Amino acid sequence: MTKTSDPSIQVVRCGFMALVQDQGRFGFQELGVSVSGAADKEALDVGNILVGNSPESAAIEVMLGDFEIEFMESMMFALTGAETEASLDDVPVGRNLSYKAHAGSRLSLSNVRQGLRAYISVQGGIDTPIILGSRSTHITSGIGGFEGRALQPGDVLKVGGSELGHEYSSRCWDGYESPTDELSIRVVLGPQDDEFSESGIETFLSSTYVVSDQSNRQGLRLEGSAIESRNGRFDIVSDAVVNGSIQVPGDGKPIILLSDRQTTGGYLKIATVASVDIPRLGQVSPGNRITFSVVSVEESQQLFIESQDRLSSSINDLVGDQFFLRVSDTDISVGTAVSGSAEIVILDGIAYPIIVDEFIPDE
Repeated sequence: MTKTSDPSIQVVRCGFMALVQDQGRFGFQELGVSVSGAADKEALDVGNILVGNSPESAAIEVMLGDFEIEFMESMMFALTGAETEASLDDVPVGRNLSYKAHAGSRLSLSNVRQGLRAYISVQGGIDTPIILGSRSTHITSGIGGFEGRALQPGDVLKVGGSELGHEYSSRCWDGYESPTDELSIRVVLGPQDDEFSESGIETFLSSTYVVSDQSNRQGLRLEGSAIESRNGRFDIVSDAVVNGSIQVPGDGKPIILLSDRQTTGGYLKIATVASVDIPRLGQVSPGNRITFSVVSVEESQQLFIESQDRLSSSINDLVGDQFFLRVSDTDISVGTAVSGSAEIVILDGIAYPIIVDEFIPDE
């Protein structure tokens, strides 16, 4: 292990893609700069809350697992997002709760069971340079994150770019809903829904679409029934697009724009995904099925408010069986808990993953 002057973590193994991401790069779309940011912002929010970070803190977004880091110093961390098999020094780690890792410990992510993207949050956040107000990586333009690119083995990431609160550990989030292969996504029609025929709108709302393998962080390409426009044309004078805009190009197959979307688009937009459902799209994989239903702007706003209330109310201290020990004239509280398949010991309020073996002494 190489000692560094600042708290840091080192990338040991990197599979398909891992990126430094935060909430995104806002205020520059008029200059052609994409917003970028975490594809699943709810998972990012939860991770930051669990480790005591400010909302704008950056984390590591890991696609499809197969990723490993080494903690160069002791620090708090949390794993959120996709359901992955994960371990700390070969000890199983649960998701959606905060742990403490010691210097030299290695966190490994292997197979993804459900979902697509996992998030590793560390207390203090990933401290890469702020470019145009954000640490988010946008690979196409080569800005943000770590040298504007995906992470590679050997990269050393500084930690502590955000203001630290007190030491958070043994906190958990109880509001997680497992990703599914079939999603019902709520949308607000428009802004160009009047350019589609009644039959086209009916097709859009009654069809089941399948996510194409041509999808990425810029958008989800959907395969399924073609949507009919009123005059057979789908082109417009380019105007602004947002996260969740649903464009319909000339083949009539919808495209849902996501974090790395362009800033303007020249195709008709039949609808916009309700903000509450956008994080779910960040966990969608090729072959997943999507249907759409309509809500009003007011309903979409209320759904988002309710989701934020649930998020904050679902963060709790991890509670388990507790007892007290006295070691060298020092009182120590010890607790045990189970989260999914992971077993945890809580020492003086700090959570660590453990392996429990049953021992039966000889009679």
